[in-house]
Amino acid sequence: MELVTIFKTFNPAEAQVQRSRLEAAGFDASIKNELSSIMIDGYTMAAGGIQVQVPEDQAADARALLEPVDDSANED
Repeated sequence: MELVTIFKTFNPAEAQVQRSRLEAAGFDASIKNELSSIMIDGYTMAAGGIQVQVPEDQAADARALLEPVDDSANED
């Protein structure tokens, strides 16, 4: 089973939050490159950033879960 990167960040806390969201929804999420980076002021300088990954067959649904919600349509 091949893993696919569905989210990238330079902030390790943000990567963990997204991984947790995915796991709570039943996805098999993991993080790549979190420990192979240099931390500067809470951000990492990893090549390619910290990557949140899921199995390829879960990628489309996982991306949909992490998409930002546009609340502007609900504004008065």
